[in-house]
Amino acid sequence: MDIMDRFALFTVFDMAAVGLLFGLWFIIGLWVEHAPKSKPSTSQLMASYRKEWMKQMVTREPRVFDAQILSALRQGTAFFASTCMIALGGTLALIGNADQLAGVAEDITAANYPAIVWEIKLVMLALFLTNAFLKFVWSNRLFGYCAVLMAAVPNDPDDDKAYHRASQAAEINITAAKGFNRGLRSIYFALASAAWLLGPLALALAACVTFIVVWRREFASNSRKILLDGYV
Repeated sequence: MDIMDRFALFTVFDMAAVGLLFGLWFIIGLWVEHAPKSKPSTSQLMASYRKEWMKQMVTREPRVFDAQILSALRQGTAFFASTCMIALGGTLALIGNADQLAGVAEDITAANYPAIVWEIKLVMLALFLTNAFLKFVWSNRLFGYCAVLMAAVPNDPDDDKAYHRASQAAEINITAAKGFNRGLRSIYFALASAAWLLGPLALALAACVTFIVVWRREFASNSRKILLDGYV
């Protein structure tokens, strides 16, 4: 079966639902990272607090507290990276047993499709999980860079390099957090992509719900209201 024959197994509604999923994933990522200054996202608000954190670290003695926070951040990225690996392994195992999955799916959806259809649907889920894993791994490494930069900040606040290096650490920290957030969004939309197993309508609905959930957490959550208090 060539590529065109495989595409013929999917309807226009399937293609539209997949396009909607990727479109909403791209839009919410762009919106979160480039929100207008008049209404910043939670991620942007946290970026400003990360800069303030590094500025306060310069005069904090000892800096054990800062090291503990960074360690917790690295543990978070490592946890999600390992979780993605487990989920990806499970997805690949399902792809290898697509015939059994087709039987179960047929009982649920009453649709009789060849195994290749379910394999392709699972591949999309695997792609999101792979992207999330790569983002978490890179975020973990960047937090490691941040730790080195923090250690390189002179103990003397009057040193000319102190605040410059603290600023560098802040930028690396923000970049690491950006990668972590991108990984989380990939997981959210990976879960949404699993709804394709139930059909294109379920996929479109799951994509819209996921978009709304991410938007609310970034622009309309109680945590954002708290962060806005005192935001500069």
